[in-house]
Amino acid sequence: MSRAVFRFAPSPNGLLHIGHAYSALLNARMADEMGGRFLLRIEDTDQTRAREDYKIAIFEDLAWLGLSWEVPVRVQSEHFSDYEDCIRKLWQMNAVYPCFCSRRQADAQALPSRDPEGQSHYGGTCRRLSRLEAESRMADGHVYGWRLDTSSDASASVWGDVVIAKPKAGSSYHIAVVADDALQGVTHVVRGNDIEAATPLHRLLQQLLNLPVPEYHHHKLMLDQDGRKLSKSRGSRSLRHLREAGVTPNEIRSRLGFS
Repeated sequence: MSRAVFRFAPSPNGLLHIGHAYSALLNARMADEMGGRFLLRIEDTDQTRAREDYKIAIFEDLAWLGLSWEVPVRVQSEHFSDYEDCIRKLWQMNAVYPCFCSRRQADAQALPSRDPEGQSHYGGTCRRLSRLEAESRMADGHVYGWRLDTSSDASASVWGDVVIAKPKAGSSYHIAVVADDALQGVTHVVRGNDIEAATPLHRLLQQLLNLPVPEYHHHKLMLDQDGRKLSKSRGSRSLRHLREAGVTPNEIRSRLGFS
């Protein structure tokens, strides 16, 4: 049997916090217990928020925790062509369609139903365009994004027709994470339960692209004193700040149950 492969895949849009430490340590421990491999991946498809100093900080913080990983590390922004190949395959099988609606237009014809993140479902105007009309608009230079047609899959349809790529802004999280897990041979996806709702969407993409389906495990989240999940955007105290305050890696591990 092939070895189990686990991965920790943070985004370099802020400093890592305790919640990230828990996920990284859990993946590393499970990989060790199964005699498997532990990978680090940098998920920086959102180039408007990704920063080089945050990427460097990820390496430094994880090394400080005592973790090691295989090299080279896969950095998503270096592999947009892989995700473009996936989009082309999906377009060939009519599983995606180009959407030319602006955000205002999409909001104006949104459906009453909402996705797990509370966003209204897209009304499907561009899904009803003929392929000839869609290709003509693309050839004429109209701005568009690729939407996944989820209408035929009951589990994934809770998301509506989500945008999975924008030609001028790279791939979305959904297509990139599915493509990378397959390319890297990931067998076990261990991530926070805040992403659990996206699993049916990822399974649909794996089915359409004929990719292997890893085992999924969604772990608890670390919460702040107000009961909210830790978040970079809200400035949750980072591992960098804890280190500078004199907290040791062993103290972090003990606090998280990895002593």
